[in-house]
Amino acid sequence: MQVPCVRVAREDGERTREALADRGLLDHDHEITVADGWLYAPVLDPDAVPEEYTIEKHDVPARETRTLPADLLGFDPSYERLGDIVLLREDDAERARQVADAVMDSSIPAKTVLNRASKIEGEFRTREWDVLAGQSTETIHREYGYAFALDVADVYFSPRLATERHRVIQQAAAGERIVDMFAGVGPFAVPFAGRGTDVIAVDRNPTAIEYLQGNARRNDVDDRTEAIEGDVREVAAGIEGGADRIVMNLPHSADQFLDTAIDLAGEECVLHYYDIQHEDDPYGPGERAIRAAAEEYEVAVETRHTVRSYAPHELNVCLDVRLRA
Repeated sequence: MQVPCVRVAREDGERTREALADRGLLDHDHEITVADGWLYAPVLDPDAVPEEYTIEKHDVPARETRTLPADLLGFDPSYERLGDIVLLREDDAERARQVADAVMDSSIPAKTVLNRASKIEGEFRTREWDVLAGQSTETIHREYGYAFALDVADVYFSPRLATERHRVIQQAAAGERIVDMFAGVGPFAVPFAGRGTDVIAVDRNPTAIEYLQGNARRNDVDDRTEAIEGDVREVAAGIEGGADRIVMNLPHSADQFLDTAIDLAGEECVLHYYDIQHEDDPYGPGERAIRAAAEEYEVAVETRHTVRSYAPHELNVCLDVRLRA
């Protein structure tokens, strides 16, 4: 059957498949096909495919019907996928067990099913998990062509922020000097380095730093990535040279680190400042805090962007701010 496909060189197939899947564009009802040295990946909406890809209609076979958890349960459960781990948010233990069993019996390639057992808490913003299937809480998550090893029990990571991370990463240019103040396992830092930038990635969690270093090697960007364990306010004095770009992804308390960000900024610097505020004024508090801290700079807010709804009447937002001395 002739369907719209992205046509790429065979060696670029896996990276392209991951990028299309991350954007929700991959057509899972048809098979990816290789012909004459080209790989054809069927897509749902060719108009939504980035311009960098070639769209071409190609004859690809229909895929055999996949069994999803909803097919086995009779209702559509809510879950997230992180590598080969499926994450649930079920308050009822019996229902959680039913969903976990259905996930393992479905076509989803899952090795572990976890249910949230606590809120995000503590110094390292982690949570407790009930292991309903499988054993390991460690996985390898793929996002826009990059692979990240992590343990969800020991580090913070949200797959829901993939699109937002990609939005910011795409703004960086080769040769920039970037500081990621709260780097985690490297979902900003590693792709930044992949674009030819030099990245200094800081985090207080020693386990996150270990994973970050491993992920930099895994993605062949360790020569452009420096990982530093510690509170960025305490280690900033040892970071020489001004930054061209700074990421502040600590939404509940980023304002407490603005003085440090200003100390790290170069003559001209783009600041990606994340915040959580009431929907009545989601950007005002962050913008006012930045202007107060950056008195020696000309401050221009280039983007006011809502990342997602965080809680009733609360929004997770990002301000892309350009500072000029």
